[in-house]
Amino acid sequence: MRPLFHPAIEDVRPEAILHALADPGRAAMFAKIMQAGCVEACSAVASLGERVIPKSSLSNHIKVLREAGLIRSERHGTEVRNHSRWAEVEARFPGLLAGILNAYASDGGSGSCSTGPIDPR
Repeated sequence: MRPLFHPAIEDVRPEAILHALADPGRAAMFAKIMQAGCVEACSAVASLGERVIPKSSLSNHIKVLREAGLIRSERHGTEVRNHSRWAEVEARFPGLLAGILNAYASDGGSGSCSTGPIDPR
């Protein structure tokens, strides 16, 4: 099996983060992972409200989040567990993630990211 790519925090670029979170569905997935701390399986973030993301799209969304430096994925048998890298990214780019996710939350429901205000503490 191929190893999963995780950029070092020094290599994480703000434009990669902005690209990854530009999709409201990916932003909602990241918010779920971040709020849970660790998501046991990718399928745990597959449903966004009434919409269910197909497995092929889900794996691509997870890959974009991982390669942007937002999550860390670890293989455990047949599962891939995803952990938020919020603290690392927050230390490098203070306020960036909270600003983006809070903007989705205050959007009034026109986007898919319905997480409520984000407080990283």
